[in-house]
Amino acid sequence: MKNQMIFQRYESKYLMTLSQQQTVLAAMEPYMEPDVYSHSSIRNLYLDTPDFRLIRRSLERPVYKEKLRIRSYGRAENTDMVFVELKKKYRSVVYKRRISLPQDQALACFSKTRPWPDSQIGTELAYAADFYQTLRPAVFLSYERDAFHGTEDEDLRVTFDTEIRYRQDGLSLDSDTRGIPILPPGLVLMELKVAGGLPLWMAHVLSCQGIFKTSFSKYGAAYQNILLAGRRGDRKYT
Repeated sequence: MKNQMIFQRYESKYLMTLSQQQTVLAAMEPYMEPDVYSHSSIRNLYLDTPDFRLIRRSLERPVYKEKLRIRSYGRAENTDMVFVELKKKYRSVVYKRRISLPQDQALACFSKTRPWPDSQIGTELAYAADFYQTLRPAVFLSYERDAFHGTEDEDLRVTFDTEIRYRQDGLSLDSDTRGIPILPPGLVLMELKVAGGLPLWMAHVLSCQGIFKTSFSKYGAAYQNILLAGRRGDRKYT
């Protein structure tokens, strides 16, 4: 799945306790198995304008919205390969396009000191960068992820994210994962990714556990925390 470059699917998010997660994992056993890369320490650099135009627009819940980020699965030095991703959402369908570049080249493309790769996805990223003009790394966001896919339907994916943290300094994927926690202790974010409808067995366990779909956004939550911290003049990393 890490090597896939084009995605089109429905994504749903659910917040749950550790106890509820164990119940969901037990229900998943007959239908799902861990990905080849079952556990990842994911690091992201979210690109935005100085006035946070992209995330402000996203939080308005428009029919169409998009995000740009640079992602690595683990610590990445400047010359290590990372993913540059353009994530779009239109009428509940998520479209993700990405290319793999060395981290320093990816940052240079956004700063307009190097050209984007001559490819379809490179052209789409170049258009987005030109459209927003002043994109720069705005937030570092990391989390620990456990990923599963369906045994019969590999388009069915479930991920569990914990230790979700963000910061506004040290904006590089080769640094540590210190940052401000987004979720209270003991909460897990589950993301369900499907090409079609929700499997009945999953719908049943979620209903029985009282787990309901949420519109939670990691970058959105980080941005809202940044606004609140700015009002308080407070910043604390752990």
